[in-house]
Amino acid sequence: MSKPASRAETAETPLLWATMVRVYLSESDHGLKPLLKCLHDELKVRGATVTRGVAGFGASGVVHGTSLVDLSADLPLVLEFFDRPERARAAIERIKDFVQPGHIVSWSVNVESSGN
Repeated sequence: MSKPASRAETAETPLLWATMVRVYLSESDHGLKPLLKCLHDELKVRGATVTRGVAGFGASGVVHGTSLVDLSADLPLVLEFFDRPERARAAIERIKDFVQPGHIVSWSVNVESSGN
């Protein structure tokens, strides 16, 4: 029977540098499907997640939201993905045509690695 890893051993899990990218869209943009297709088929990023917001506003100041009586709304969408910095930068350059200026943000992150 092997002993459990000590705290010092688990603290040495390798970290990998990556870039997290967040893209702000709205349901009325109709650009989500082509954007996802580009990220998946052409750019082959590690993965992407789309989150539908319940409310939000942009530069116009108009609040977009929904209530129980409102069956259709122009809700905010947030698409996130991460990859190695050079791949994320290439993806950002490629997807700029899909979204309005100023709707892509990115930052450096550490990704937990299995050490394999």
